[in-house]
Amino acid sequence: MPVSRKQQAQGKWYHHGKSLGWSKDDGQIKRRRAALASRRGNYLKTARALQSLANVTQDKDTARKARADALYFYRKHQETGR
Repeated sequence: MPVSRKQQAQGKWYHHGKSLGWSKDDGQIKRRRAALASRRGNYLKTARALQSLANVTQDKDTARKARADALYFYRKHQETGR
């Protein structure tokens, strides 16, 4: 997605496409179910969305949990190919 000059001036370069329904305050199972449901059961898309969240957030707790969930979904994708 191209970045406008206004966005460059403001320093905003990341735009997410869709909500994950994910919250760092939820339990591990609830977070993963919500994230997977938001991507219609596709493990790879879910992992990529969580990885991008982990990369752009400034909250360490969110980054740690999103990265852990992303790794979980990357592994599930490798196991199942889904």
